[in-house]
Amino acid sequence: MKLRIEKAVYGGSGLAREMDGRTVFVPFTLPGEVVDAKPISAKSGFEEAALVEVLEPSADRVFPKCRHFGECGGCQYQHADYSAQTRMKLDILRETLVRAGVDLPLEALVHSGEPWGYRNRARFRVETAEGAVHVGYNRRGTNEFLPIQECPITSPLLWSAAEAMVRVGAEESKAGRFVQGVSEVELFADAEQKKLQVSVFTEKPQVGFKEFCARLGELAPEVVGAGVSVVPVQGANRRAQKPRQVESWGAEGLNYRVADESYWVSRGGFFQVNRFLLEELVRVVVEGREGALAWDLYAGVGLFSRRLARGFDQVVAVEIAGNDLVRSFKGPGKVAIESTTVDFLRRAVVQRERPGLIVMDPPRAGVGAEVCTLLNRIAASEMVYVSCDPVTLARDLKMMQEAGYRVVELHMVDLFPQTFHLETVAVLRK
Repeated sequence: MKLRIEKAVYGGSGLAREMDGRTVFVPFTLPGEVVDAKPISAKSGFEEAALVEVLEPSADRVFPKCRHFGECGGCQYQHADYSAQTRMKLDILRETLVRAGVDLPLEALVHSGEPWGYRNRARFRVETAEGAVHVGYNRRGTNEFLPIQECPITSPLLWSAAEAMVRVGAEESKAGRFVQGVSEVELFADAEQKKLQVSVFTEKPQVGFKEFCARLGELAPEVVGAGVSVVPVQGANRRAQKPRQVESWGAEGLNYRVADESYWVSRGGFFQVNRFLLEELVRVVVEGREGALAWDLYAGVGLFSRRLARGFDQVVAVEIAGNDLVRSFKGPGKVAIESTTVDFLRRAVVQRERPGLIVMDPPRAGVGAEVCTLLNRIAASEMVYVSCDPVTLARDLKMMQEAGYRVVELHMVDLFPQTFHLETVAVLRK
């Protein structure tokens, strides 16, 4: 098929239309390009096609930096100039919200940073083939293992540690044999790239973990702690099952500094992945906001709570996995609660509590109907919604709008360059 790409859509593809009006999605294309594409699947109302050749390239097309781009499932936009990536994401965000019926401010602000080497966390698959250990990701659109030789979106420390692990796996030693039994490894580095946490995952208990830690520490002296967990390998709900940690070594986490605040993050704990834009994200969420009482829902380790505490008499931070939060968010005017957001809000409605500000940073599924209903009953004068999924954000904002809130600020924070993912900060007021 010869197609002209009309626009980029969420998920990484470009959208085109056949002569009969049927929608076709083609990955690795840019708005305005004319391409030759081959149909690969037809579904109700649309087709998916593979790019064969770019006949008329966009001026925004660039040569991908990573040799694995196109094969690897990690990145979707390396063929686009970075300024074009942010324009496409902003267009996708606005269209998604408008299509859902959300009224938007005239201007949306884009916040971007260094587009390479930005990830402070990476999780690699590990496989041994023909006596050699490889790290890699899933091949695009499959669960097939793709060994890699580089990953330009990860920080230099993460990639050097991954290479060190491969070197250990090549050794005829107890440490090497341990690596050969690893199925995945997650690496997390601090802001200064001076400390590293290692989480390894195996399908069954392995011997040699302590020897592995000692040898990896020789090659990567930034390693301050490591843990090994056994993950289930059977059953349809494997991904929903929690890995069981069986051994640990060194520190149980690390301190991550953002501006003038330091956050304790336990090994495996959630923390935002873009080491260059964290300070800007916090600024967008908290700057200029002050008052008597603020709630920080889905608070994580307290990324926003700490800064909110400077401008509010009391900040209540709520997190279901609240060990790190309870441990560190202490002192006058600081309250840490280990609870689900919905349970916390149910109690708050009964007690008729009403903060001046609510900040919420939910997982990809968004806050959902019940939380929206409870928030509307509490009726805080201002809410700041931080979202990593424009589709669930649009759904939730529509419900809040119907209850009388309006979006007065919209920010697209590009925490995930080279990919279709984006972060949004929406400010709502009654």
